[in-house]
Amino acid sequence: MLDKAAARQAALARRAVAHAQGGAQAGYLSEVLAGYRGAPLAGYLPMRTEIDPLPAMAEAAAHGVVGVPVITAKDQPLQFRTWTPECATVPGTFGAPVPKAGDWMVPQILIVPLVAFDLRGGRLGYGGGFYDRTLQALRAQGPVLAIGFAFAAQQTDDLPLEPTDQPLDMIVTEAGVLTV
Repeated sequence: MLDKAAARQAALARRAVAHAQGGAQAGYLSEVLAGYRGAPLAGYLPMRTEIDPLPAMAEAAAHGVVGVPVITAKDQPLQFRTWTPECATVPGTFGAPVPKAGDWMVPQILIVPLVAFDLRGGRLGYGGGFYDRTLQALRAQGPVLAIGFAFAAQQTDDLPLEPTDQPLDMIVTEAGVLTV
C-alpha cells in the first residue's frame, strides 16, 4: 500500500490528465441531484484541476438552497455559506473562492471534491481533514448524503485509509454513478 503522500501525487497526476481532456463533466451529477430537488445542498467552487460541479450546482440552485464550504479555522469542520451562480466571490483559505456575503446553511447533501477514491467509498483528500471532520459533525446531527465527485481516472484500488476517514455514500464521475 502506498503512503498518503505518494497516493496523492499519483492521483493528482491522473486528475491533471483527465482535466486537460475537458468535455462535459457534470451530466451524471445533475441526474443524481435531480432526485433531491429542494434539499439543502453544498457543493464546491473548483480550483486547480478539480472536476467542475458548477453546472449541476446552478441547476440545483433553481430549486433550493445551495452552499459552498468556507474554512473558518484550522482543524475545524467546514462551514457553508449560501451560493448562487451570480454571487460575488473572494479568495478564501488555500485560494478557493468563497462567496463574499451570504447566509450560513447546513447541507443534507454534500458534494465532496477529492484526490482519489476507491469503490468502497474511501476518499483521499488534500490532507487537511476538513471534509472528514465536517462529515463526522453533520452525520452526528442527522442523515447526510456524501457524494464524491471526481474524474473516473482518480479511482484506485490501493487507498491508504485511516480510522478517522469518513466514507462516501456515492461517487459520481464524468463516466457514471458508482454506488458503494
